[in-house]
Order: sequence, then structure tokens, then C-alpha cells
Amino acid sequence: MGTFGIPSLGGIAASLTGLLGQKAIQTTYSFRDLVGALTNPALQAGFPIVGGNIGTGTITIRMMTQRTEMDTAADGVVMGSYVAGDSAEVTIEMQQTSSLHHALVDLYNTLVTAANGGDVSNWLSTTLAFRTILDGSGHFMSGVGFQKLPDKPYAARGQNVTWTLLAASCVNM
Repeated sequence: MGTFGIPSLGGIAASLTGLLGQKAIQTTYSFRDLVGALTNPALQAGFPIVGGNIGTGTITIRMMTQRTEMDTAADGVVMGSYVAGDSAEVTIEMQQTSSLHHALVDLYNTLVTAANGGDVSNWLSTTLAFRTILDGSGHFMSGVGFQKLPDKPYAARGQNVTWTLLAASCVNM
């Protein structure tokens, strides 16, 4: 027992170890453990995405499909429906001076120029893949297109920009 009759953390860890039959796992998160790639046929080569080339930013993947829909009738009976789909929204916040931001601007401008000329063949041909080395989790997205250019900050200090991309399919790995 620890101070004031409260079990010590060591005692709690020992109890958990006994219950689980193994030692408690300690993990440390690092954005540098993120690896990924952005590809599009309009690019000469895929662009690597690692924690280091977006600066102090974040990547958020939000699944868009509401898998369950409920409809309540006048008598109170509820009909549930399963909805298929794997669409997703990806937001990538990065420093405005990052190499990834410049690569996305170049790709966006290339695709818009082609689309304005009548060639939309590559507009939804982008793929994104992310994997965290530490735990092996990740996402693979295809049918990815730009929602719009990010807002452009002009300030005394450098700022972050946020790109929003939409994916027709997102597979959780």
C-alpha cells in the first residue's frame, strides 16, 4: 500500500501483469514513425510522406460513410439499415514552407490546368498510403481528389496550411 492507504502504482502494475499474464507494454508515439506516399500518374514519381516533410503538422483521416441508418415509423418501430461505402476525408495540416505543401500545390495546379483543358482523367487518380511503423496501423486511399486549395495565410510569422482531400475508398490496415 502506498500513502494514505492507496495502492502503489507498482502494486497495480503487478496486479495487471498477473491478470494479463504479461508485462504492461510501454509505448511512445512519434510523428516521425509515420511513413507514406502520394501517387498520381501526373507525377513523375510518387511523393514520400513522412513526419519530417510536413513540419509541425497533423494528418487526420475521417471516414465519411455513416454505416448505420435508423428510420423510426409513426408507431415507434425502428428499421435499421446497413450502408455500404468507404469514402473518407483527409486533412493534412502542414507548415506553409514544407516540401509536401509545395508538391501538393504543383499537383493541384497540374490537375486543374489539365481539367480546364478538358482532360479530367487524372483528377481522381491520386492514391495516399500511410503506415505507422510503431504499431503497423495504416490507411490506403484511392480515388483521391482535392476539395480546394487551402486558405493562404500572410502574417509576420510563418503559418500552417490545411489541405482537404476526399477519397472514394479508404481501407484501414
